[in-house]
Amino acid sequence: MDLDGTLLDSRSQLSDQNVQAIRAAAEQGIEIAIVTGRRFHSARSLVDALPETLHLIVNNGAVIKSKAGVTHQRHLLPVATARRLLEHTEEFRPYAAVVFDRPRENQVILEAPDFDDPVRGAYFRRSREFVAAVSPLTRCLNGEAPIQLMYTGPCDVVRAAKRLIESLGFRREYTVALAEYEARELSIMDVVPPGVTKGTALAEWAERMGIGREEVMAIGDNWNDREMLEFAGVPVVMENCIPELKSCGWPATLSNDSDGVAAAIRKYALEPAAPQPGQPRPTTKDAQP
Repeated sequence: MDLDGTLLDSRSQLSDQNVQAIRAAAEQGIEIAIVTGRRFHSARSLVDALPETLHLIVNNGAVIKSKAGVTHQRHLLPVATARRLLEHTEEFRPYAAVVFDRPRENQVILEAPDFDDPVRGAYFRRSREFVAAVSPLTRCLNGEAPIQLMYTGPCDVVRAAKRLIESLGFRREYTVALAEYEARELSIMDVVPPGVTKGTALAEWAERMGIGREEVMAIGDNWNDREMLEFAGVPVVMENCIPELKSCGWPATLSNDSDGVAAAIRKYALEPAAPQPGQPRPTTKDAQP
C-alpha cells in the first residue's frame, strides 16, 4: 500500500482502524509492504505501530529495506545522468533536490532550502537533520551516486519541469514518477534510475518473497501508483484518488479519511468470501498531466 493519500489520512496520521486491519492481516500470514515515494527514514517514522515484519519499498521503487533498515535492493541514478539533468533544468533549480541513501545527515541536498516556504517549509523543518545546502547543487555530485532527483513545488511549476525533463535527448537514462495533491497545490516529481517504478519494485519484492502476482493486492491513489496497481492481481484505488485512476475501472475503497485501507483489507484479504485474484488489468495509458 501507498502512504500519502492512501494509508495516511489528510493530516498524515495513521488511524487505529488501519493499524488493526494490517495487524490482523499479518497475523494470518499476509506479507505487508509499504510502497511510497518517501525516503526510508521519512516512511519509517510513520509505521512504528505496524508489524515488525513489514518491508518498505521507498523512493518510488528505487530502494527496498526491512523495517529495521536492512537494505534488500537498491537502484542508483548515475552521477553523470543526475548532473546532466540538473544542468538542463537550471530554471527549476529552486525546486530541485538531490537525494542520497545515507545513514542520516546530508540525505536531501538543496541549493537553498526555504524553511519558511508556505508549502514545502513544513517538510524542510521536519526533515532538518536530513537536509543540507550546497550551491551550486551540482557540487554535491562529487562521486557518490544519488538515489534520485526530486522536484517539489506548485503543480504548474512541477508540470512544466516534467515536460522539459521528458523532452530531453537522454530520456532513456531515467524514469519520472509524479504525485500531485491539487488541494494542497503541491506536486512531487522524482527522477529515478531507468526502469524503476513502484510496480517493478513490487514485482521484485513479490518474487523475493515467493508470492505470485495473482496473490498481490495493491492500494493506491496517485499517478505514481499506477504501475503498482497494474501489477497486482487485486488492484484497489482510494475514493480520493486522482480521476485518471478511477477511470481504469478498478475496485474502489473508502477515502483515506474514512479508513479506506482497513475496508479494503477486510473486504479483499480477510473475509472468507473475498473475490478471487486474477481479474483482467488495464494496460498503462499514456495520459499524464
